[in-house]
Amino acid sequence: MNYVLDHVGIAVRNIDDALSFYLNVLNGSLEDRYTSDAPGVEVHVAVVKTADKVIELLEPTNKNSPMARFIKQRGKGVHHIAYRVDNLEIAIHEASKNGIRFLENTRRTNLRGRRLIYINPASTDGTLIELCDYLKS
Repeated sequence: MNYVLDHVGIAVRNIDDALSFYLNVLNGSLEDRYTSDAPGVEVHVAVVKTADKVIELLEPTNKNSPMARFIKQRGKGVHHIAYRVDNLEIAIHEASKNGIRFLENTRRTNLRGRRLIYINPASTDGTLIELCDYLKS
């Protein structure tokens, strides 16, 4: 199984305030912007592409969302690291055989066709890691 860095998710309080750094200092380009109101997600997302990386800025849509709780507990900053895999089902199966646990309630397909699931941070020494693949068009 190949694991390729797909993106880094950054928790922010306000996307518009945060965008200036990523666009003007890192010379990124705004690739996409959308809102996910799915239960357990509830974020505004800005996808910024730099020369060689993708960054997702994640702003909570309400004060009770998981992202709002994350910012309250840990502050702004890196929320998760996402790795693209060849096939999400196979990656989950292989990792599970090695004792990796997943946050099952996070498995979903996002608005842009990315299938994903988060690994339980207890299995990664505290880092929230997303595994993802993309639906073929």
